[in-house]
Amino acid sequence: MGGATVAAVAVSYAPDSGPPIAPALERLEQLVGESLAGGRPVLRDVARPVVVFEDPAEAVAAARHFRDATAGLPAGQLVRIAVSTGITERHVVRHAQRLNEIANPGQLLLSALTAEIAAATAGTADAGSVGGLFVDLGLHRLRDLGAAERVFAVQGQAGEALRSLDGVPNNLPVMFTSFVGRQAELGALRAQVMGNRLVTLTGPGGSGKTRLAAQIAAELADRWPDGVWWIDLAPVTDGGQVPEVVASAVGVLAESSGRSGPLIASQLSNRKALLCFDNCEHLLDSVAEFVVTVQVACPEITVLTTSREPLDVAGEVVWRVPSLTSSEAVSLFVERAGPGFIPDEEAEQAIRTICARLDGIPLALELATAWLRTLTPQQIEAGLDDRFGLLVRSTRGVAARQQTLASSIDWSYDLLDSDEREVFRRLAVFAGGFTLDAASAVCGTTGVREVIGRLVDKSLVVAADARYRLLETIREYAATRLADGLDGLRDRHLDYFLRVAEEAAPELDRNRDAWRAVIEPERENFRAALDHGLSGSETAKGRRLAAALPWLWNLQGTGQEGIGYLRRAIESSPDDRSLLQARLLYGYATVADTAAPFEYDAAQRGLELATELGDDSLRARCLAMVAVRNYYLDFQGAWDRCEEGRLLAESIGDEVARDANLGLECLLLVLWDRHAEARQLLESVSEGLIARGERGIATAMVTLLSDSLASTGELPLAVETARKALAIAEPLGDLHRVGMARGQVAQLLGRSGELDVALELMHPFLRLIENAGTWVPSLGKVMGDLYRWNGEYEKAIDWLRRDVPTEGPIADTYIPAVTLPALGTALRQAGRLDEAAEALDRAVVLARRYDLPRILADALEQQGYLELDEDPDKAADLLHESLTLRVDHGLRLYWQDSLDALSLLAEQTNRPKDAERLAQLDLDEAVAYVRRTRGARGRPSTGWASLTPTERDVVAAAVEGLNNPEIGARLFMSRGTVKTHLAHIYTKLGISNRTELATHAAKRP
Repeated sequence: MGGATVAAVAVSYAPDSGPPIAPALERLEQLVGESLAGGRPVLRDVARPVVVFEDPAEAVAAARHFRDATAGLPAGQLVRIAVSTGITERHVVRHAQRLNEIANPGQLLLSALTAEIAAATAGTADAGSVGGLFVDLGLHRLRDLGAAERVFAVQGQAGEALRSLDGVPNNLPVMFTSFVGRQAELGALRAQVMGNRLVTLTGPGGSGKTRLAAQIAAELADRWPDGVWWIDLAPVTDGGQVPEVVASAVGVLAESSGRSGPLIASQLSNRKALLCFDNCEHLLDSVAEFVVTVQVACPEITVLTTSREPLDVAGEVVWRVPSLTSSEAVSLFVERAGPGFIPDEEAEQAIRTICARLDGIPLALELATAWLRTLTPQQIEAGLDDRFGLLVRSTRGVAARQQTLASSIDWSYDLLDSDEREVFRRLAVFAGGFTLDAASAVCGTTGVREVIGRLVDKSLVVAADARYRLLETIREYAATRLADGLDGLRDRHLDYFLRVAEEAAPELDRNRDAWRAVIEPERENFRAALDHGLSGSETAKGRRLAAALPWLWNLQGTGQEGIGYLRRAIESSPDDRSLLQARLLYGYATVADTAAPFEYDAAQRGLELATELGDDSLRARCLAMVAVRNYYLDFQGAWDRCEEGRLLAESIGDEVARDANLGLECLLLVLWDRHAEARQLLESVSEGLIARGERGIATAMVTLLSDSLASTGELPLAVETARKALAIAEPLGDLHRVGMARGQVAQLLGRSGELDVALELMHPFLRLIENAGTWVPSLGKVMGDLYRWNGEYEKAIDWLRRDVPTEGPIADTYIPAVTLPALGTALRQAGRLDEAAEALDRAVVLARRYDLPRILADALEQQGYLELDEDPDKAADLLHESLTLRVDHGLRLYWQDSLDALSLLAEQTNRPKDAERLAQLDLDEAVAYVRRTRGARGRPSTGWASLTPTERDVVAAAVEGLNNPEIGARLFMSRGTVKTHLAHIYTKLGISNRTELATHAAKRP
């Protein structure tokens, strides 16, 4: 009694006919809240709430109070209440619900332990007679199929017989473990069994057919007043004994001649009963014959069978028992581990892996949990490499075929004929599934299609959507039976999938959606074929396969895996100078684009080889990949390569290569904020990519177009375009592409003031990538901006730092520059000014180096905010330079940000009229006013005083005699930016060359 620390009160309200009435439910819900307020609700179903109490006596008192409160209500007469007590919450809740199922309307039932504790609390040891509190209702079997247990009712509520299994004649087996999960299956099976006279549950050994059949029989037992009869055929070896076994179970007469079917049927002809035949697979003909006899003669007999293969008789409904879902499998594992088992995070991850590797097969999971007495979940996970050696138990009372996982499958294997065994063994070579064409080609025997159909019927092969597969556990078993010929089988497997890949290759340039439809379902088979083809001394076929599949690895975060295969293929023939080697190098570069851009200079090597071999198409594509690698550090070099590649592609009519180069040119144009040039090109290249089904790059281009539209102030169209990008990406099922597009939509919604909608859009995706254990580029910037706009600055800082590397090859690229201004802003808003200044200084350096006007403007604006109090003049210079950049590059979205900053500057420098004036003007007028007057400081539009601080730095460098590239290197800006600054300087000073500039500068003090 000392260990009973938890009690659960289960309530149910169900009228005898029709659905529960809403007003009654509302009143009962109110009473539950009032009467059971001392407990903690764990199930808030209005018609079936469950409340947990720490003290069983308190639970009983609360349940009685609730019963009394509902007694006077018409609906209260239909309320059932049950209280159960135990050690762990999940067991207690489940038991209270099962106890509630057998209660009559208006009745309060208690488990024996609950009654004992309540009696002890009242000061009496005998719960059945103390103070008139409880009535012993005797032993009853609940519908969880456990052993009979003693049940108590509150005094005065003995009433009619309980609704337990004892109310229906039955011989249902006692189950010593709880039934876990399968709620969806129970619901579907209820409808099938209630609506059909013959239902067969099929599935591989250990899939839970017996437990599910027994549970559905128990839950529907009231439908058959003449009994629910369980007939276990596992020990029966002679089909002629089936009628006699049935007669013994049901309690009718049988003939000794072995032809008792008609006699038994005649005795059952007027009965309404359920016959449950368990384990029929080895006696199919005999069971089928008996069932047909009964169905003809007995109109109210329903038959439920379990078998690894259907009976194949008229009217049979075959219901295949699926594996447990991942959550159900984990629940079963934890449940079978026992009440004291509480896994930590590391153990939970190991359990999830165990459940996945064991295909959610209940028997396998139960065998695995048996090892918890000596091994940790992590050790069990490691031991699954020899699952048939590990998954063994010795439990008294358990059939021999259920003692080990191998024995369970042996039972099915021994029932196969020779052709079925041969094909079954050979199917082990497939990974992840196969088609009938693949099986016919690889297995190398006649009649494969027909044999696979029979293996499906025998629950050894799973069929779904024109594909077939072996559960991984079954596949490993088949592999153990494949003693000879494995290498030859793997060779045929490699040959077949090499042909599939090479025949599909032309679709890459015509219709990539069609290519993915062929290739993606075979991802696991391609892995297996590559592993075999790149092993050993002869790797030619493996190299060809690797060269045909680089685009397979660009999705689903498998880039590093693809790089591994391609590197093996390249290095298996390091001195090869063939076109195949060039294609492998190009393939490596395409995968490395997102997975490891600095790791391996495959693009340049591929370009050199393609040039040597005179393959212009491959050369144009390699130029794009060389540009991809260059653009991290050298925008101008990347542009030059793209331009060369685009012109070459156009000259040979290669639209795919042209768009690859053009797409990168568009990216550079947008980064340089040359939006007018980028816009038309983006629309053109996106149309071509979408038409060819290249969703990955199309998503990037349409997202880029959305970003460009937003920057130039076309926010509604930008949101619409971002949603289009998301629609393009979603069919890929790729977290990176979907995340990029979804983040763009969310960021623009946040910019538009719809922060709640934006955050709601991102939160499910964040949970998804957390579960996947992956990361999506730019996600830190997206979430950082959303939280910053929402005033959650510390949370924003945490997110933004994820996209700002401080070491490694990326740290000195343009990548951190994109996020640094936002990080500096969040740090400033959080009051962390020194950190903000450091981040913004770094942003300015990188933005000038890579000529990123928008990024530079954002950083300068935030530097201006930092100088508002200490140096208003410097703040003005910074803010005006920021505005100038935004106006000169058409960055209309950010004009209002500049005006807000300048208005604040006017307020702080005692110029309220300027601030008022800005507030009265529309956007264009306000910008023109600021640029015309420079506020009260009156900076002129021409002459030396009109130069910005950056322009003065350019003048100083030019006067020293530095050329444009040297000025760019000193001031961290591109040659093009230097040229632009000089043009502005010449205009403001009214001069036309460097000589005049030097003369003008010499006259300055």
